[in-house]
Amino acid sequence: MAGVSMKGIKLRIRSMESTKQITKAMEMVAASKLRRAQDNVTRSRPYFETLYDTVCRIADSSGSFTSPYLESREVKRSCYIVIAGDRGLAGGYNHNVLKLAEAEMAGKNVTAVPIGKKSVEQLRAHGFDILTEAYLEAGDMSVSDCFTLAKDLCGRFLSGELDEVHIVYTGFVSILVQQPSVITALPLHGTKEGAEQPASETLYEPDSETLFAAIVPEYLGGLIYGALCESVASEQGARRTAMDSATKNAEEMIDDLNLKYNRARQGAITQEITEIVAGSNT
Repeated sequence: MAGVSMKGIKLRIRSMESTKQITKAMEMVAASKLRRAQDNVTRSRPYFETLYDTVCRIADSSGSFTSPYLESREVKRSCYIVIAGDRGLAGGYNHNVLKLAEAEMAGKNVTAVPIGKKSVEQLRAHGFDILTEAYLEAGDMSVSDCFTLAKDLCGRFLSGELDEVHIVYTGFVSILVQQPSVITALPLHGTKEGAEQPASETLYEPDSETLFAAIVPEYLGGLIYGALCESVASEQGARRTAMDSATKNAEEMIDDLNLKYNRARQGAITQEITEIVAGSNT
């Protein structure tokens, strides 16, 4: 019986060593992707902030300024852009952002734009109306895809098909902290919070309304791309943390199994010595 027990323990040790190798490799891959994702976040933020300042400046340039993008109207149909991961093994990353999205969309007449395989699967399984499934891979979504989506949503907003657009994503705080968030993309709030009205008006050619209408789709595209970069970085950070924890757990289990194996081996040796001594005395 001792031999069978030792064999079983040895097989479990080999299995855990294989698992440890896999989780360690996944951690290293996630760490490599995280560095690139953090660079994308750093590069995208100045672009978004510049667009945001420009939009606010134009909206505040005249007291008589009007735009359909600034009008709050009765909400009959909402659109939610839900950004999640392409695969699992990332701790609570996918669960947290999808749980927030479902809570936000509950009881509303909504259409969804899922970005990422997990988002598509979850929204499809729960029966939400999906506008498009063209963005199945969040990691492969490009800047041009974001601007294409933004122009489409702006057109639907102006036509009255959509009354508001929200983005559900995960903000990257640090490698250990990722915060699911919801931001309202449309309609816009023209005045930047805490900003003062300009002392003098700025003249825009051909006019501020035309310029504003041209910039808003670019602004929304930058907003979507920024949220995408934040989410991708958050996914890699969460996966690296989860794989690091899994590797440490595997090491602890291997140490525990080695201890059990040594005890079983010592027990088998003791039993053999006992049997030899008993046999020599007969």
